[in-house]
Amino acid sequence: MGHKNTVFLALIATMIAKEVFATQHVVGGSQGWDQSTDFNSWTSGQTFKVGDKLVFKYSSLHSVVELGKESAYKNCDISSPIQSLSNGNDVVKLDKPGTRYFTCGTLGHCSQGMKMKITIVKGNAPSPASSPSSSLSSPSSSPATTDTSSTDTSSGSQCFTSFMFIVALSLTVMVSLF
Repeated sequence: MGHKNTVFLALIATMIAKEVFATQHVVGGSQGWDQSTDFNSWTSGQTFKVGDKLVFKYSSLHSVVELGKESAYKNCDISSPIQSLSNGNDVVKLDKPGTRYFTCGTLGHCSQGMKMKITIVKGNAPSPASSPSSSLSSPSSSPATTDTSSTDTSSGSQCFTSFMFIVALSLTVMVSLF
């Protein structure tokens, strides 16, 4: 009976750790999902991993349309979307490796650059560029200041997630002993 409990608790600890290490990427950073955002630049500074989440924050002037093919993405063809979102605070889970394509469904916005292509890779540990804090950092007058602030907050976040993982693992071991 004790071994079954140990296996069960180890499975729970693994699921908790997986969720703790997932990163939430606020699309576009402090500017959000907006026409003024340079999405090519924003995506180049991110690492998207399986289990991470994209958070689209935007006004009622916009929407999020996920496209299934690169040709649709390149041609801004939103006639056959995989999904359409419009509540202004949408979360998309990145559940498998590969490429995904997103654009705004408002007429003309895609052709004006309001679209992004991301590549999701396998992996579990967050990288500094894709930490929740770097996505949520506030605008700054100097890029160097933003980078330093993001890195400092990222280190604290990684330390906390590591601590939580160790606590979950310790609880698993302690319970399995009894």
